[in-house]
Amino acid sequence: MKFLIDNNLSPHLARALHELSKREANPSVEVFALRERFEQDAKDHDWLGALKATGESSSVLSADNFRKSDAERELMRTSGLNVFVLQKSWASQSYWAQAAQLVHWWPRIISQAAAVQRSAYRVPWRTSGKFEQIRL
Repeated sequence: MKFLIDNNLSPHLARALHELSKREANPSVEVFALRERFEQDAKDHDWLGALKATGESSSVLSADNFRKSDAERELMRTSGLNVFVLQKSWASQSYWAQAAQLVHWWPRIISQAAAVQRSAYRVPWRTSGKFEQIRL
């Protein structure tokens, strides 16, 4: 299972989650920053198109709602990816608070990604919250 961390989140979070995931019961979890595979300034439609072309099954974690264009939303819908979008309230938190909260959410994100295909969810800030399914 592969997770792509979008450029709007720190690549350090991707590396940390990758290392932490090695301790999971499923060691096949790989986490990488978007910029590790694509140019840092790659447009969403470029990397989404590339992932769709490879048929690679991945999940995306982003702070972006992917609402820039109808074409981008359509590509996201047809890409075969699971998408986890951080609720807007994450942006107002400090880097360390975001990191701690993301680590807390991470096992639930892995479980959800394993249980579904081609779905999109909003990840609330509060850990007592639940995933909210969203339409792209």
